[in-house]
Amino acid sequence: MLESLERMLARGNDNPLLRFGLGKGYLDAGKVELAAEHLRHCVEQDPLYSAAWKLLGQALLRQGDEQGARRAWEQGSRVACTRGDKQAEREIAVFLRKLDKPRREPGDA
Repeated sequence: MLESLERMLARGNDNPLLRFGLGKGYLDAGKVELAAEHLRHCVEQDPLYSAAWKLLGQALLRQGDEQGARRAWEQGSRVACTRGDKQAEREIAVFLRKLDKPRREPGDA
């Protein structure tokens, strides 16, 4: 499926939905750098795409970029709130709460 989407992109069919599909596909495949790249393009093309902000945050977190993930999720939360996308707003709130939890180190009591 990713190959088909990449061919569409190569033919010049660049749009937010295509970029979202590529981002999600690469994220699911564990290729987080490619996922983040496509999801960034997606939100540049459509800044009101709350699901893309949510996935961008996930991709950035999996890359180890907690601050980038936080920024993406905070922006996604604002977008979701503005658009009335309650599901995305709730999911993003959970991700942000997890970022705020203190981490336990191995051996901590």
